[in-house]
Formats: sequence, C-alpha cells, structure tokens
Amino acid sequence: INAEYMGTPSECLFFFVMADYAHPPHLHWSHFDFFTGLDWRSVRRGKEIYEQVFAPCHSLQYKKFRNFEAFMSQDEVKAWAAQVMVDDDPDEEGNPKQRSAKRFDSLPLPYKNEKEARFNNAGALPPDLSTIVQARHDGTNYVYMLLTSYHRPVPPGLQVGQGQYYNPYFPGGLIGMPPPLNDDMVEYEDGTPASVPQMAKDVTTFLQWVAHPWWDERKLLGYKLAATLAVATLSAGYYSRYHCGSLRARRVSYRALRYAAK
Repeated sequence: INAEYMGTPSECLFFFVMADYAHPPHLHWSHFDFFTGLDWRSVRRGKEIYEQVFAPCHSLQYKKFRNFEAFMSQDEVKAWAAQVMVDDDPDEEGNPKQRSAKRFDSLPLPYKNEKEARFNNAGALPPDLSTIVQARHDGTNYVYMLLTSYHRPVPPGLQVGQGQYYNPYFPGGLIGMPPPLNDDMVEYEDGTPASVPQMAKDVTTFLQWVAHPWWDERKLLGYKLAATLAVATLSAGYYSRYHCGSLRARRVSYRALRYAAK
C-alpha cells in the first residue's frame, strides 16, 4: 500500500506525546506527491469499508449520492440510492411518507438526533466524518493510526472503564468506539486482501476525498497556473530585454538654440 512509515523501526516505536495522547508519525501518502492524485481504486474500496463498517454509526451529512459519481458510474449511484429509503413530503392528511432515494438526496443519517446517538453508543457521540481529516491535526495520519492502534498495552495507572478501549492516538487515551477493523472482515470487489492496514489505508483515502472532493482538479489547476505564470514571466523578460532595452539606454539631450538679434 502507499501508506508506510518514514524512518527506521526504532524511530517508529517512539511517539511524540502532545498533551495526553500520542502524535501520529509521518506516513507517505501518494496523493500528497507533486504529480500524483488520489488513488481512485483505494477511494472506491474505502467507500465499501465506510458503507459496511462505519455508516451504521458515523454520518456523511454533507454528501449527496450524486457526489459519488466522481468514481462510480451514474447507474451504480442510482442503484445504490434506490436501496435507501428517505423521508418524503407528507401526504394530504399530513402523514409522513418515505420513498427511495434519488441522486440529488443527501446520504441518510444513522440516528434521528443526538440523544438517540448517545443512547445507542453508551453516551458517546459518533462524529460526522465529512471533514474529519480537516477537523483533526494531521488528520490523514491521525485517522490511519487511530484505526490501526487498538490492542496495545495499557499504560500503568490508566483505568479503562466498561465500554472503553485504549488507543494512544485518541485524546485521553480512552475511546468509546470498539476496534472497527479485523482482518478479512469484508470482501473487496476487486479481490484485494482485506487486512487491517489495507482497510485503514483505503477508508482514510476515501475520507480524504470526502473532505477534498476537488483535490485532483485543484492540483491540476495549480500546475496550469504555474506553467502560465512561467511562460508569462519568460515572455515579459524577453520583451523587456530585447525590445525595451533600447528605450532605457536612449539618451535624451537638450541643446539650447541661439537666435541672432534683430
């Protein structure tokens, strides 16, 4: 996969502690390279992980079905939306109705309100994942390390309560979400082995696209802008050197005219 440790094994075992949680190490992500965009196969696999593992608890409230046409066909999106029921306008008597979702509908929320969400998660509120990689410091590395850092030894003196799990990358070290990923828990459409690091990498890349849907377009626009400015700079320098140089080097002198007296 394209997410790997940068450093020696001994360096990877050392964590920089910020406040009461560990700071994630720097990982290499291909979409941060200058001439590489998002790994769209990984984004598609990450959508499978989100749909099967995280969607029952975590929402993507800022996403519509049609947004997924960035890496899915329109027919696939329509078929996916048709499987989801959403609230419709009430009937003539005011009774609520439901209908199959359309491309323009937002993804449904897993819970009706915050109280229901906390009741079903032992008081914890599952965050919305639409902008999670932006809402957390070093969000891409944070999400990946959070998903792959369960089952570590609990430090002495830290009390883990019922319904809590130790994770060194979560603030306070205690998180209410149980380990979400296990080896071979899903079967990818493309046959990729579903190991925990692979699934964590895929869902992190997917959330990177969710937070930055125009990532590749903005990169391409930046390259076009840089190339345009470079050509404009060279053209301006050439014009200034060879066409305006004679004007700058020109000497203007004034000669007083003497007129004969009448």
